[in-house]
Amino acid sequence: MFLIVGLGNPGAEYAETRHNVGFMAADAVQSAFGFSAYREKFDGLIAEGRIAGEKVYLLKPQTYMNLSGNSVVKAAGFYKILPQNVVVIHDDMDLPVGKIKAKLGGGSGGHNGLKSIDAAITPNYNRIRLGVGHPQGGGEAVVSHVLSRFSKADRASIEQDIEIVVKTLPILLEKGISEYSGRLGMFLKK
Repeated sequence: MFLIVGLGNPGAEYAETRHNVGFMAADAVQSAFGFSAYREKFDGLIAEGRIAGEKVYLLKPQTYMNLSGNSVVKAAGFYKILPQNVVVIHDDMDLPVGKIKAKLGGGSGGHNGLKSIDAAITPNYNRIRLGVGHPQGGGEAVVSHVLSRFSKADRASIEQDIEIVVKTLPILLEKGISEYSGRLGMFLKK
């Protein structure tokens, strides 16, 4: 059994922003694999379905990014899902748009959603990092960047990245993060 978490912020003002690519990916997973409709539970929206024969719960925390761990720990605890069976899909400013990386564990890289999840369930969960690029400067420029919408070209690229993640998720659930990361790299070179 797996818990796939797409990170983002609730509310129309945040929809389709760089910080919400996790929500966008979760919606693509829900659609592609015919998951149930979302329902409110665990301070989030949760759907369920199957990928590669595995029971999967799909979660979009509705606590705002900085408190995502509150929702994740409730869902993982209720379904008795260990951290190594949690997959978090999130934006990553350290990667340019068009890059995807995956790994097990690691630091938060300054991402407040990951910091919250790390504190709630340990850092030993799977991460799928979708590149959203980095602005010049820091502080307020970073906040403006992650809360901005994509340019037309970047939007097309991020949609393609999400499609790749959706198509390759069965590999992650069947073979693990190392195999997934290697295959993802091959897929991206095409």
